[in-house]
Amino acid sequence: MSKNQNKTKPIKISASQFVNGIENPTSRKEAKILMNLFKDTTKSKPVMWGNMIGFGSYHYNYDSGREGDFFATGFAMRKSGPTIYIMPGYVNYSNLLKDLGPHKLGKSCLYLKNLEGIDLTVLKKL
Repeated sequence: MSKNQNKTKPIKISASQFVNGIENPTSRKEAKILMNLFKDTTKSKPVMWGNMIGFGSYHYNYDSGREGDFFATGFAMRKSGPTIYIMPGYVNYSNLLKDLGPHKLGKSCLYLKNLEGIDLTVLKKL
């Protein structure tokens, strides 16, 4: 694989199969909630991208020559809690984020400890 290609690509396992295989019952329940929220909001089918569940996709092409495809939005269930991804990131969403509940931000990542205290209506608007 060229260093100009994305290492994260869709894999064959179904998102439902992946979610049902999550050992921690709380994490499994939260993953099901998030998967339904994303399906309802995006109207897209979930696709596994490594250990991340993605919805929709886009093609990128950087000046460096790196190009590929990636999901437009999605989530991953990490040990530290759910991580929510949106491209192009959260910079323009400060008005919604203040009402979301406890979270931390990365460039295009929203880190949650769990869904307790998270306003899912606000999350859906993001």
